[in-house]
Amino acid sequence: MTRTRRAGFAAAALIAAMLLAGLGVWQVERRAWKHELVAAVDARIHAASVEAPGPDAWLRINAKDDAYRRVTATGVFRHDRETLVQAVTERGAGFWVVTPLETPDFTLLVNRGFVPRGRRSARSRAAGNVAGSVAVTGLLRVTEPEGAFLRANDPAADRWFSRDVAAIARARGLGPTAPYFVDADASPNPGGYPVGGLTVVRFPDNHLVYALTWFALAALSVFFAWRLWRIRE
Repeated sequence: MTRTRRAGFAAAALIAAMLLAGLGVWQVERRAWKHELVAAVDARIHAASVEAPGPDAWLRINAKDDAYRRVTATGVFRHDRETLVQAVTERGAGFWVVTPLETPDFTLLVNRGFVPRGRRSARSRAAGNVAGSVAVTGLLRVTEPEGAFLRANDPAADRWFSRDVAAIARARGLGPTAPYFVDADASPNPGGYPVGGLTVVRFPDNHLVYALTWFALAALSVFFAWRLWRIRE
């Protein structure tokens, strides 16, 4: 290999090292952002509840600023229009019971909690379908459009794999509906079902591993460039 070709390869290796180091720095910055996000979400979860955002605030609702905020709403459940969304939880496989809550100003979808497959029928848990005005406290969740991984919602067949607020509202013929839903807290329902308070808040943090990987590759690229430069004719 000529000296000119070695110099070209060495230069390419150094450029690769800079790019890889840049990716490592980006992962470090992402890790810092993730820690800030976790701290913000933790503060929202443990803060005092606030009124569920009404129509005037809907356009400003977003995952970064509002997800997992503790909210409260008062209204009447429309149990005749509930939707069962397939779920896998610490209690096993079953369904989330998503029920419209009609407040004086708008409709709000509430994930009242989990029921096993044997409690799919509303008649099997009739005691939990409370009539009259109720106050619900829980965590604000952003909508889950389209479905789950490789499993699309099928409104026509009433098969749901995600809590897609707009699609559920259309399928159930609801009026003005909040663009978010609420995961009800662990307050027990009569008869024991649905079981609320099963929200899982998890933010995987692999950024440090990724950063170390990129930095290691960058170091190898520098070493490769150095070896090429040191080879004599």
